[in-house]
Amino acid sequence: VAAQPYVSFPAIAQNVPVRVGIIAPKSGIVGTIGECGLRGTQFAVEHINASGGIAGRKVELIVEEETNPKDSIERLRKLVLQDKVDCVQGIVSSGVSLAMGAVAEEMKALLIFWDGTTQDGVKETMAKPRYVFRIMDNECEAVMGSLLAIKYWKGQFSTIAGINPDYSYGRNNMAAFQALLKKFNVNVKVVAEQWPKVGTLDLTTHVAALKAAKPDLVFSSLLFADLPIFMRTAHSAGLMDGKTKFVFPAAGFQHTLLKKEFTPEGMIFGHNTLYFNYAGASPLQRLFVKQYEDKYKDFPHWEADRAYFAMQVYKAGVEAAYKAKNAWPGKEDVISAIEGVKVESLGGPGHMRKDHIAEQTFYQGLTTHQNRYDFATLGQLDRMYSEQLQKPPGTDFWKWIETAQIKL
Repeated sequence: VAAQPYVSFPAIAQNVPVRVGIIAPKSGIVGTIGECGLRGTQFAVEHINASGGIAGRKVELIVEEETNPKDSIERLRKLVLQDKVDCVQGIVSSGVSLAMGAVAEEMKALLIFWDGTTQDGVKETMAKPRYVFRIMDNECEAVMGSLLAIKYWKGQFSTIAGINPDYSYGRNNMAAFQALLKKFNVNVKVVAEQWPKVGTLDLTTHVAALKAAKPDLVFSSLLFADLPIFMRTAHSAGLMDGKTKFVFPAAGFQHTLLKKEFTPEGMIFGHNTLYFNYAGASPLQRLFVKQYEDKYKDFPHWEADRAYFAMQVYKAGVEAAYKAKNAWPGKEDVISAIEGVKVESLGGPGHMRKDHIAEQTFYQGLTTHQNRYDFATLGQLDRMYSEQLQKPPGTDFWKWIETAQIKL
């Protein structure tokens, strides 16, 4: 599975490591997300080093914790100025990424985000990034979940409700859902909108409000530790009596915690760029999932894929720039080489656009209990490349939804 090393890379370079800084959360409500991402990074690095490194140099990781924007930016500065890393990767929170992106540009620090994307992107602070590469330009999972709801259920719902985290990601997801319903002439009435603060773990009043509203469909972009709690609470309250449809485009972050006993069949469930149980998975994905299960007694979600993708994009950029120069490339050479590069990630093919936005393969579908696990998996599966879900370079997201030829 591992790529063969380039024989032309001089062996003498191997004693000079490529230093990659990682900034990821290890605790709190997003701790499990960062942990899974780190495991994807480690898997990538083990395979890269076993097959000769990046352009003949072994990769050395320096890992720092992602917390609030201020402290995370200080760790970026440390990695770049003190540890002299060649590249920084990571970040889960959109709040951190919005602040850090602008600082990285000022510092001329090569930074490849795992996540931390919002619909408004970073246009306010960084319209045309040179040093920063982002994982996507809008929440592709919200677009895909919306399209699947229309594809499967158009004509079967007329009232909707939302429960979404009260920050840019949640607000943008709900707005995108409504914009797509409007585009496809699905006339609905919004009967309830619940906005729990990130980290709220008592969702009883939110569930009660949803139940009282009696919506035909509930849309939710909950994705952290609050999601399994919501599902349990909603199940206990009778919200999952079979009459209500559910669209959860980012549920895959918590997939192994969404047990069959309180997670219904037939809900739209998003796995973003990695579905661990995909029947058509590549040998690379099968190997990763098997090793992950053996080592951690768990199954990976998409942050592992995002982290793996970031490392492979960087490797491909360095090696393409090396071959072009026939010498170790500088940062500017690497950045130019990353633009347009194509790689195979854990979840399938991906590439980095010239505007520093990634395109990747996405997975969503309808849940089933017909599996060997104690949690819900996908029975009906849809797979889409993000070019169908993401606005093209230089366009406004909301204008794109209005005018684009978007296929169901």
